[in-house]
Amino acid sequence: MADSQKETFILLMSCPDQKGLVARVARFLYEAGANILHADHHVDPEANIFFMRIEWEAEGFQLSRDDLKSTFGQLVAPLGMEWSFHYSSQVQRLAIFVSRQDHCLMDLLWRYRAREIQCEIPLLISNHMEYGPVAREYGMDFRYIPITQETKQSQESLEINLLHEYRIDLVVLARYMQILSPAFIQVFPRRIINIHHSFLPAFIGGNPYRKAYERGVKLVGATSHYVTEDLDQGPIIEQDVVRVSHRDTLEDLIRKGRDLEKQVLARAVRAHLLHNVLSYANKTVVFG
Repeated sequence: MADSQKETFILLMSCPDQKGLVARVARFLYEAGANILHADHHVDPEANIFFMRIEWEAEGFQLSRDDLKSTFGQLVAPLGMEWSFHYSSQVQRLAIFVSRQDHCLMDLLWRYRAREIQCEIPLLISNHMEYGPVAREYGMDFRYIPITQETKQSQESLEINLLHEYRIDLVVLARYMQILSPAFIQVFPRRIINIHHSFLPAFIGGNPYRKAYERGVKLVGATSHYVTEDLDQGPIIEQDVVRVSHRDTLEDLIRKGRDLEKQVLARAVRAHLLHNVLSYANKTVVFG
């Protein structure tokens, strides 16, 4: 990552693979005075898709942001490219959703306070009342929004309105034990990150530690992914595992798994905030 005191520009792009893509982008940036700091690319040979993340210093770059978008758009128009520009000076705004278990929430807040993740967190939402003091301690607003089957639609509408009001860029489900409706997910496509307490695609749904324990697994894991309408099947951003043995009880699996959950969710959120993730089909390319 670039020096945090210097602004950088970041380009994310994907398109059908073809010769000369790296050279074309590099020449464009060179002619505009860019000093490239990082350049990563990848080709999925089965899908025939080229992916690239490139980051350069804003200082000395000769194009304004508007000119950059228009001129680059003209350059790549014939290539069938999807692309986006991002700026390190634009701090993203997060909303965290949490239910009763708070280990992922507290870990994220500690990293936020320690500036390990660069963002603003103005809003905490829970279907349990006890997180008001936590929100106040970290200078954010708290909303208690209980949900039942009868109130789900109206309460989700309230949540969506709050997310728009607070200008939220990314929703993080820190062990939020409610299934979001398709209507909610469609408002924030690829902008909702969840942590699931198993190594997906194993043990989808509820009680994965008990299922793993009953199956006698030798590894337990955690998976952070973008939320889609298919439960626990969205594009995976980050995963990790830890060994367990026949001596471990169900409580041991849960304890070991919780440590993983915190780390995996934090790494996924950080990758998203750094614009290191490109999502396609039901996969991701994660640079960095």
